[in-house]
Amino acid sequence: MQRRAFLKTAAVGAVAGSGLSAPNLARAANSKVLRFVPQANLANLDPIWTTQYVVRNGALLIWDTLYGVNDQLVPQPQMVEGHEVTPDFKTWTFKLRAGLKFHDGEPVRSRDVIASIQRWMVRDATMGQVIKKRLDALEAVDDSTFRFRLNAPYPKMLFALGKSSTPCLFIMPERIAATDPFKQISDYVGSGPMRFMKDEWVPGAKASFSRFDGYSPRSEKANWMAGGKRINFDRIEWQIVPDGATAGAALENGEVDWWETPLPDLVPLLRKSPGVAVDIADPLGNIGSLRLNHLHPPFNDVRARRALQIALSQADYMQAVVGSDDSLWKTVPGYFTPDTPLYSELGGEPLKGPRDYDLAKKLLAEAGYKGEPIVLLVATDVAITKAQGDVTADLLKRIGMNVQYAALDWGTVGQRRAKKEPPAEGGWNIFHTWHAGADCVNPAPYIALNCSGETAWFGWPKSDLVQEKIGAWYDAPDLAAEKTAVAEINKAAMEHVVYVPTGFFKVNQAWRKNLSGIVKAPFPVFWDVTKT
Repeated sequence: MQRRAFLKTAAVGAVAGSGLSAPNLARAANSKVLRFVPQANLANLDPIWTTQYVVRNGALLIWDTLYGVNDQLVPQPQMVEGHEVTPDFKTWTFKLRAGLKFHDGEPVRSRDVIASIQRWMVRDATMGQVIKKRLDALEAVDDSTFRFRLNAPYPKMLFALGKSSTPCLFIMPERIAATDPFKQISDYVGSGPMRFMKDEWVPGAKASFSRFDGYSPRSEKANWMAGGKRINFDRIEWQIVPDGATAGAALENGEVDWWETPLPDLVPLLRKSPGVAVDIADPLGNIGSLRLNHLHPPFNDVRARRALQIALSQADYMQAVVGSDDSLWKTVPGYFTPDTPLYSELGGEPLKGPRDYDLAKKLLAEAGYKGEPIVLLVATDVAITKAQGDVTADLLKRIGMNVQYAALDWGTVGQRRAKKEPPAEGGWNIFHTWHAGADCVNPAPYIALNCSGETAWFGWPKSDLVQEKIGAWYDAPDLAAEKTAVAEINKAAMEHVVYVPTGFFKVNQAWRKNLSGIVKAPFPVFWDVTKT
């Protein structure tokens, strides 16, 4: 109630309160400038080095992709003109479309594509690494044609090249793509519709993008990551506004045009604002994630992981994340997106029924836990992670664990979660994130389910059984076989406790009503948006 009251009274002081100076009001009214409040601070801008969605979202403006999924999750040609594939799915040949340029004016050539693919394959824990293992050669036929020669069939190649799940395959100049995959790039020359204004970048405050007049969009209508990406703005300015009440007041006043993730308890008031529209951001929703570090005690012991699994209440998490609107969330005793063809609850019993704190304490004791600090990384500048982190802190105390609550920003969490050192030496035990429903419809884009040990996603789980079942899905000849494989993946992942799903939820986005063209998608779609 205090936050809502503040929003009502903050309008007059919103300019000063948000850190946005008065001249920006004139710029916000400019139909050629879009002012956007992203979900989190843009602390880095290497979409291969990190899997954070906020980085992917910014990268979609700067770099283009070879293929792009549409709203049916079907990959469509984007930078390529077309492809040829042999009947055994072992040889794939692609031709780039004419007129592709990087922001420095250089043409996009096959060697740039090959270098980009090679860097991406190292970091993509699912599809990229599968391709890498099957790769005999990746070669340039000429400046606009390149070819994969594989030692085993890979029928899902087009989806791999165009998926929206992180890390996406963005095409960069060869000199940038040659950067060590485990080091961040510092040069942001792109292939997409917008140029990144590096000299204006102030992490924690703003990031600016300027239209690249040399970009040649496809002729088709845009559809998610596919089609003609036509930007109707000279500039897109990301304003980092960590305080939700300030962001809400700025949107009501017209200081900003679009807020990616409005706080749930402010949504009812925003709906009443005559100049603001509110709607679901992504129809496929999200799956909340409690990520455990499998390398170090206590969660290197499956009994400790199961302790959290049987004590955790998804309802508690979801109500904290989305508020009182029960239509926005549901419990999910599984890892895959509800109401999609492959969804399964096989093996999901530990997440159903009454929560058992006594059994959780017993399992922790059996795992050898003796009160050591549990380092919980909480990104307090992102409402979704802050809400989950607070629920987890309370849960850990209830089952007798010693919580070390590390309040950080999302950018710092992104840096620290990559550390494999013990928690006492700068590592971690638990962090929270979420996975877009579009990334959880099948195992191909689902990096969080990769269980290949130290090359797996953050937490580094290792389960030969989970990997075997994922392989069975790749080899499935039809939908029935895919469903069987995914059910077995769900069961094996639940038994191993790869991570603990905290529930399924949808979030809203909010924008000024003088914007047109806002669509529902797993990421903000800036093309075809106009402002009057």
